[in-house]
Amino acid sequence: MTAATAKPENMIRRQTFSGVVVSDRMKDTVVVEIKRYVKHQKYHKFQMKRTKLMADDPGNTAKIGDKVMIEACRPLSKHKAFKLTQ
Repeated sequence: MTAATAKPENMIRRQTFSGVVVSDRMKDTVVVEIKRYVKHQKYHKFQMKRTKLMADDPGNTAKIGDKVMIEACRPLSKHKAFKLTQ
């Protein structure tokens, strides 16, 4: 293999989620709601689950109702371990 086609062994693939901004009241932070379908283990019926995650938004660019992508990163505070990627 040549140097141009070689892949780094320590490449990290981080979790990414897409969701909707539900709160932008904090400085440099947004709350993103992520919805997903999960099959119930006993009844085999699909349910919609939702999760709210805090994400870092430097510059306060996202507003309520925006569809955004977030990516996992190192913990930035007690509740914030994601950053905004658009």
